[in-house]
Amino acid sequence: GAQKRASGDPYFSHPLEVAAILTEFRLDDATIAAAMLHDTIEDTPVTREELDRVFGTEIGGLVDSLTKLNKLDFASKHAVQAENFRKLLLAIADDARVLLIKLADRLHNMRTLHFVPPAKRARIAQDTLEIYAPLAGRMGMQGLRSELEDLAFRYLMPDAHALIMSRLEELKAKNGALIARIADELKDQFARRGIKCDVRGRQKQAYSIWRKMERNQISFEQLSDIYGFRILVDKVEDCYEAVGVAHTTWPSVMGRFKDYISTPKQNDYRSIHTTVVGPGTQRVELQIRTYDMHEIAEYGIAAHALYKDGRSALDTGESGAYRNLRQIIEAL
Repeated sequence: GAQKRASGDPYFSHPLEVAAILTEFRLDDATIAAAMLHDTIEDTPVTREELDRVFGTEIGGLVDSLTKLNKLDFASKHAVQAENFRKLLLAIADDARVLLIKLADRLHNMRTLHFVPPAKRARIAQDTLEIYAPLAGRMGMQGLRSELEDLAFRYLMPDAHALIMSRLEELKAKNGALIARIADELKDQFARRGIKCDVRGRQKQAYSIWRKMERNQISFEQLSDIYGFRILVDKVEDCYEAVGVAHTTWPSVMGRFKDYISTPKQNDYRSIHTTVVGPGTQRVELQIRTYDMHEIAEYGIAAHALYKDGRSALDTGESGAYRNLRQIIEAL
């Protein structure tokens, strides 16, 4: 139809963008199709029966759950926040994919928030921070979580966001050469011991920096580990060997060693974290993980084999991802 979004784009471009986000997460066809159709029952005269007839019950079911979720969302906007969160989860507990579509939908809405009337922006950004970002985190989707947080932070606290971004720029200008040197030294030390690895610099997100400053009541100058590197290796043994290399090359910082490989976080996140004092007495946080662990850290439950073979979990018995989601819901 000729419906328009707040941005003046034809209505159809939104579901397309949402589907494109889900394609990046490499999800199955049913999920992508449901994303394309996710507003149909609500915004058009199409019924659940018609959807089932044309697209099959799997896709019909996903769209139906999304429609229910939107109604619930609407009804409980003014309910207690945590309660809202739990209801939201329980409503979609029967299929993790519904939740993934909802998160992709929210991400696209946040990326285009400047088209929404200013009065509504804060409310949407607040919900993103309180409900959707933590949800992405619980599902182990770190990339999605930090983008949602950062977009929301930019709208809710533009001054704080701008300040932190400018401080990060100053730091980069001041320490850029040093960071490059540390990266080279890391690569060099690993190469000498024959560890094949990929060293990637990473800077903390503005929101997580701000949260740490607030939580610990500290200034930007007192933050110790703004710089970090990810060290990606092939095998689990290489992770431990890499830690050994790091700790014998530079002093490690007490109390900063965490082994999430031997004891993964609840959302399946696995990595070894350690902080060392590198050249120029610069504290650097290292995250050491295999490529497989990295995939799960970035894509969370979307990375699980469940979606990889194009069959739904119904054929294969309940997958770890679904089981994990159920346990999370029960734990809340």
